[in-house]
Amino acid sequence: MKFTEPLNSIFRPPKLTRTRIGFALAAAVFADGFQFFLGPAGWVFFDQAVDVVAMLLTAWAIGFHLLLLPTFIADLFPVVDMLPTWTACVIAVIALRKRRPATPPATNPPDCH
Repeated sequence: MKFTEPLNSIFRPPKLTRTRIGFALAAAVFADGFQFFLGPAGWVFFDQAVDVVAMLLTAWAIGFHLLLLPTFIADLFPVVDMLPTWTACVIAVIALRKRRPATPPATNPPDCH
């Protein structure tokens, strides 16, 4: 058993289903819409709490991806949090995950006759 096997099993993205995609998009749209209506000043603690919940729900639904981290950090800035950053990030992660093959193709060893 390799050292990285437990970590790989924890961070392995789940299979993308319509339900998971819909849930992640709904969480992202809700978070972006809520932050837009809070305004550029927002409520200091509440605005960041929305970001934490959005990141956790998104990571649970479609799996953790490195694109979630810059989105989380960008939303800490007052005016940037009014942009639909979570929605754009979720769409990008879904597109990247759908483009990538689920399992690597099997290679057959050469025959030695």
